Amino acid sequence: MALALGDELKGIINAALSERTPMVLASVDAEGRPRLTFRGSVQTFGDDSVGFWARNAEGGTMDNIAANPHVAMIMRNPDTRVVLQLMGRARRVDGAERDQVYANAPEIEQRADAEKKGAGVVVDLDRVEGFLGFDADKKPRFVRLSRG
Repeated sequence: MALALGDELKGIINAALSERTPMVLASVDAEGRPRLTFRGSVQTFGDDSVGFWARNAEGGTMDNIAANPHVAMIMRNPDTRVVLQLMGRARRVDGAERDQVYANAPEIEQRADAEKKGAGVVVDLDRVEGFLGFDADKKPRFVRLSRG
C-alpha cells in the first residue's frame, strides 16, 4: 500500500499530545549513538509527512538530524491500545514551511516558545506501521504503509 496518511491516522497523530501520548523521536548522532526525545508538537504536514517544532534550534536533536536525517517515532495510547511507528527522513525547514510547522503545533507547545526561537522540522515519511486497536468484531486492526 502506498504511503498516504488517511483521516484516521492524521487524527491519531494530531491528537497524540492532547491524549497525553506524545511521540518519542529517535535520532542518531554523527558517532552512531542513539538519542530519544519526547516531541509534543508532532502534527501531520500533508499526506506523507509530519512536522515538529524543536524549541532548542541548536540542540542535540538538530545536530543529529544534520548528521543523519533518518529518524523514527513511536507513540502508544494505552486507552485506545493504539501503537504507531513512523520512520522517515527529517529536514530543517525555513520560511513558509517553518511558519506552518509552528502554526500546526499545539498551543501549549507554541507558548513554550512564544518568541519562535526554535526550528521547524519536517519528516518525509518512508514507513508507517502499527496497531490501531480492534474493530467492532474484536478483530485486530493493523496498518503498514511504505513509500512507493
